[in-house]
Amino acid sequence: MNYDIPTLAAGVIAGKRRMLAKAISLVESADLRSAFSLVEQILPHTGKSMRIGVTGSPGAGKSSFIEAFGRYIRTTGKKTAVLAIDPSSEISGGSILGDKARMVNLARDEGAFIRPSPSGGTLGGVGRVTRETILLCEAAGYEVVIVETMGVGQAENEVASMTDCVLAMMLPNAGDELQGIKRGSMENADIFIVTKADGATAAAANEAARQIEFSLRFMRWKSSDWKPPVLKVSSHENKAMDEVWKYCTEFFGEAREPDITARRARQNLHWFSVMTRNLIMEEAYKSDEIRSAIAKSNHDIEEGKILPSRAAVDIVRRFFHNAERIQSKV
Repeated sequence: MNYDIPTLAAGVIAGKRRMLAKAISLVESADLRSAFSLVEQILPHTGKSMRIGVTGSPGAGKSSFIEAFGRYIRTTGKKTAVLAIDPSSEISGGSILGDKARMVNLARDEGAFIRPSPSGGTLGGVGRVTRETILLCEAAGYEVVIVETMGVGQAENEVASMTDCVLAMMLPNAGDELQGIKRGSMENADIFIVTKADGATAAAANEAARQIEFSLRFMRWKSSDWKPPVLKVSSHENKAMDEVWKYCTEFFGEAREPDITARRARQNLHWFSVMTRNLIMEEAYKSDEIRSAIAKSNHDIEEGKILPSRAAVDIVRRFFHNAERIQSKV
């Protein structure tokens, strides 16, 4: 499909929702040349939003929280975008994309923009193009951009590599869950939120918050000037949304701007490294010869004829040898 990139970029900058949706579809497509051109044109209009990541195990109430929290943010007058990542099937490649259906009230708000996107099998539950989508939303004038992970694998690490402030959702019965959480994952969180702090689970939420606060005494934090608070919320009762917002605004306060700027610089370097590796892999799999060699290696590994590490080295050497041969003919 041919795109009028200047017109599309102008529409995004003007805050036109239809143009923003179309721009995100372009970024999600395989047309990398057009996508890069678009993002580069809107780049001067980016970087001014509050980038907030929301992560947690499945069932922790992430979507319900974002619905309630997003509606509270809208009462402050700030335009809010939500990028909700849904898991893609390993079998069909399809994705349910049901998060927008779970945020009905927020979706009706003209000052809010919700974009469900498939993970595409990406490690960590954040889509391959989520970073570029954040930039598009910023260019469209959204002052708060919330990224919701699907809550599996390395979600905490990946969402921390593209947002400023990470909210970690914890279930009321978090005692056993805490035992299984990696130290590094907890250290990536900037605010801990115990969900479902109402009704029959209110007492359990209080106990979970106490346990988390105790665990935090032994953690090392990303910033020396920020100690993550532990908050108890109820999305059903809209409880403590104002308190979460208060801590978020403190996190993004003027005194912390140097820390956030430094974080974003590190994130860009990390993304450069990730994209370089991913693109090299994509180029390798475009070669019929390499795919055939990989298939043979798979068979040999299953038969126990070759070490996986040795097979990997052989494939990489073959790829770069072919790349040099092709380059010499250009």
